[in-house]
Amino acid sequence: MRTIIEPFRIKSVEPLRQTTAEERSRLIAEAGYNLFLLRAEDILIDLLTDSGTSAMSTEQWAGMMRGDESYAGSASYFRLKSVAESIMGFRHVIPTHQGRAAERILFSVLCKPGHIVPNNTHFDTTRANVEFTGAQAVDLLKSEARDTQARLPFKGDMDSDSLERLIAEHGRECIPLVMVTVTNNSGGGQPVSLGNLEQVRAVTRRHGIPLYLDACRFAENAWLIHEREPGYASWSPRDIARKMFSLADGCTFSAKKDAFANIGGLLCSNDDRLAEQEKDLLILTEGFPTYGGLAGRDLDAIAVGLEEILDPHYLAYRIASTAYLGRHIADHGVPIVEPPGGHAIYIDAGRMLPHIPRQQFPAQALAVELYRHAGIRSVEIGSVMFGEHAPYELLRLAIPRRVYTQSHIDYVVEAILEVNARKEELRGYEIAAQPQFLRHFSCRFRPLA
Repeated sequence: MRTIIEPFRIKSVEPLRQTTAEERSRLIAEAGYNLFLLRAEDILIDLLTDSGTSAMSTEQWAGMMRGDESYAGSASYFRLKSVAESIMGFRHVIPTHQGRAAERILFSVLCKPGHIVPNNTHFDTTRANVEFTGAQAVDLLKSEARDTQARLPFKGDMDSDSLERLIAEHGRECIPLVMVTVTNNSGGGQPVSLGNLEQVRAVTRRHGIPLYLDACRFAENAWLIHEREPGYASWSPRDIARKMFSLADGCTFSAKKDAFANIGGLLCSNDDRLAEQEKDLLILTEGFPTYGGLAGRDLDAIAVGLEEILDPHYLAYRIASTAYLGRHIADHGVPIVEPPGGHAIYIDAGRMLPHIPRQQFPAQALAVELYRHAGIRSVEIGSVMFGEHAPYELLRLAIPRRVYTQSHIDYVVEAILEVNARKEELRGYEIAAQPQFLRHFSCRFRPLA
C-alpha cells in the first residue's frame, strides 16, 4: 500500500499552542531573529533538531522505573553496556551526559596544537571541540557530493584519496585520529556506504591511525545502506550496524538521536590505555564511569532505545516519511539536498533565494520567515553556523522521532510551498551581537531593508 502509517499508536498527547502571524512577528523580533532564543511554547511544529526530542516508548518508560541510581556499579549501566557491546562490539563503553561530552573527552585526550583531524564533514560541536584543543578540523567530502542537486546514493562518503594526500603532506604524527560522521549531518544528512568505510579503514590501518565513527545516526545510516548499497538488501539493520562498527577503533555517540533518549551519550574504544585516560577525565568532569553524568533511569532508557532503533519496520517508516517531505517540496520547485537522507530535509536556501547574498544569511532569512508564516522552527546550516567554513547555505528541517504524524508533515509541506511562492519578498539579515564560540546558538540579528 502507498499510504505511510506510523508503526506505533499514541497513548499520551501534548497540546500545541496556536499563535497568530502578528504574535510570531513580535516574538521573533524580541528573540533577535534567532530561533534558538524562542520559547518552545511559542512553536507549533519544532524541527530545530532531532536531538533529545524523540518520544519514548512504553518499554523505555518501563525501563526508567527499573533505573538503579547507585553511584558506582549501577545495574542500569551494566544493562546498557551489554546492549551497546552486542551492537557496537567495543571493549570499553563509557557513558556521558550527551554526545558533545564524549567529543570533548576524546579530543582532549588525543589532540593538541598542530594536530589535524579529518572528517567527511565535522558538525558544529565536533569542529568546536577539535579546535578548542588547538587542532585543526578538516573536511574531506568527495567533490561530486558537493553538488546539492546530484542524486547520488552515498553523498556522505569521505574522499579516501584526499585522506591519503593529507597524511602524505602532514605526516602520520600530525593526525591523531580520523573520524567519519554517519549519517553526514552537515552534508545534508547523507549516508556513508560500507564500501567507503572499508576504503577509509584500509588507509588508516596502513598508516596506524585510529578510525572513529561519529555514530549519532548509525541506525538510519544502516537502513540507507540496506536500501541503496548493492549486496546488503538481505542484511538486517543490526547486522549492517555491527559491520560498520567493526571497521572502527571507537566511536562517539549521542543517545539523543538514534536511541530515542532525551539525554545521554557514549564514548567507546578498543584501546585499553586510552580508555583509562578517558575515564580519568570523565571522573573529573562528568561522573563515575558507571553513570557518566546520567541518572540510572536514563541509562536504562538508552539501553531499550538502542534495541528499538534497529527495528526494520520503524526504520522503513522513518526514512519513507522523511523522503515524503523532501519529494513533495522538491517536486514543486523547492531545491533540497538530493536525495532525501535520514533524519532531516535540507533546503538549499542559497539556490532558493539567489537575491540574498551569503553574507546576508539566506538560510536564516528563510528560517525566520517559515516561523513567522506558520510557526515552524528550523535551523540554519550555513554561514551563521560555520562562518567561512560553510560549503552551502542550508535550512535544516530535522524531524523528531515518533513525535509528529503525517498530517503534521503535510502542514510543513504546505507552509514551505506558500513561502516559496513569494520568496522574492524575503530579505537578508546581519549579525548584531555574537559570542566567541558557536555563535549560532545565541547571536542576535538585524533585518536588512
